[in-house]
Amino acid sequence: MPVIVMASPKGGVGKSTCAVLLASEFARMGADVTVLDCDPNKSLSRWASHGLPTGVSLKSEVGRSEVVPVIRSADGDGKIVIVDLEGVASQLVSRAISHADLVIVPMQPTALDAEIGSEALALVREEEEALARSIRHAVVLTKTTAAVKSRVQKELEEQLREAGIDLIEPPLVARAAFSELFAYGGDLTTMMKDPEMVTGGRIDKALNNAQAFTEAVYERLK
Repeated sequence: MPVIVMASPKGGVGKSTCAVLLASEFARMGADVTVLDCDPNKSLSRWASHGLPTGVSLKSEVGRSEVVPVIRSADGDGKIVIVDLEGVASQLVSRAISHADLVIVPMQPTALDAEIGSEALALVREEEEALARSIRHAVVLTKTTAAVKSRVQKELEEQLREAGIDLIEPPLVARAAFSELFAYGGDLTTMMKDPEMVTGGRIDKALNNAQAFTEAVYERLK
């Protein structure tokens, strides 16, 4: 049972979006997915309130004392646990990271996000030292442009690679369809089938982006 943890001390970087996309796509691939909403903003709970995709279950309002038992209770072959954490450094975040098979640090391509995102990487290193074992972790750039990469994005990617940080490709492009998941629930494939959705072409591109991102994460779980 792989445990995937979304971690960043900064809010609004796309932790919940990453969690929703991975949960949806892994479920579509046939996995049994449990998502833990540990964020006071309750973004995953709002998504779930409109209907979860088949194969996805939600555990909401998971606090510091519950996170490890809930992770263990979801253990099983063919199951995946995805943890969406609060945007602060806390005992809850540290406990979740300590039980992760993969920590994903979403980061927007800005100097401020890079600086704050590095704090999440430092938390991972602290847990590695405390546990005397490595914890696989990677950065994914979020809310990027679909066109040419910005100068800041190119420089940030270069800095991360020079520092030996695993960088997930492709980045997650800023797509309206990703935000609309929290308003309509379900997944991108069900949105594409809805005749009332006016962003059909963009949903197709968003789905391709989500699938490629999920495949890249899957490769890191093997």
